[in-house]
Amino acid sequence: MNKDLPLAILMGGLLGVLHGFSQPSYSASVVPNFTRGTVTSETTTNTTVVETIRQIEYTTGDSYTVSGTNINIPDNPRPGATYTQINPGEPFQFSETYLGPGIASETSIDRTTTVESYTTSISVFTQ
Repeated sequence: MNKDLPLAILMGGLLGVLHGFSQPSYSASVVPNFTRGTVTSETTTNTTVVETIRQIEYTTGDSYTVSGTNINIPDNPRPGATYTQINPGEPFQFSETYLGPGIASETSIDRTTTVESYTTSISVFTQ
């Protein structure tokens, strides 16, 4: 076996690399050859909003109201009080409302809103 063979391979490879560095390179300038142009962009967007609204209103005390026409309402109206007509036999209206502690009202809303938008833009340029 020849002892100088690995050295010859190493030297040949090194000379090949050095030879590659010494090669001239050529480049051509790039000059745009257009005078005008346009770019068009189109965008579509879909947005969906899902809402759930729950509202509960509570009362913590008693509420008592009395109203009417042609009705004698005492100075201190209360549940169970005696109410009489001012002019018996004539038309009258009477309303009595009692609301105790607890849930006064409850609102429940479920809604979905979908919005679709479409946008087109055009850019015109010249040189």
